[in-house]
Amino acid sequence: MNKRDHVINAVLLSVGISVLLSPPDAVDALVIFLTIAPPVILGALLPDLDTVFGVHRKTFHNVWVLGFIMLFPLVFGNLYYVWIGVLTHFTLDLLGNRYGMGLLYPLPGFYDIPVGVNVDSRLAGLVTLLVTAVELVFVYLIVAAGLEAHLAAPELVVFFRALLGPIIGV
Repeated sequence: MNKRDHVINAVLLSVGISVLLSPPDAVDALVIFLTIAPPVILGALLPDLDTVFGVHRKTFHNVWVLGFIMLFPLVFGNLYYVWIGVLTHFTLDLLGNRYGMGLLYPLPGFYDIPVGVNVDSRLAGLVTLLVTAVELVFVYLIVAAGLEAHLAAPELVVFFRALLGPIIGV
């Protein structure tokens, strides 16, 4: 997929997660969105650093990078939600190109899902929306199972509420 599709996916996914994680209150949904969207968008764009450094769809498009990004918040206590963007980037690239990805790089081989579409296909936008919908179903199931703490970083929500509360009257 191209950068536009990755950003669209990240923004729509952030909106969906915000709605699913917030009580029925528009202010809470906005605060959660402002907490989630920047790192998810960052994560959605991060793997494409290998267009500048390394080999595209190899250097930053592998399970080792995803694992490092997933461990980062546990070790350093920041960069929550970035892993969601990286994972969705991988999903879109597997479904949105015919070349595959070096998922086990530096080990040899490219892996793909044979139902993918070309980046410049007129179906690329539709694939982006379908992938986003499926991702939101997974998020819904995580929230319904009571496991939303694995998605959310409550201390960030508290920070943004304190920061934005006086501005928006909460």
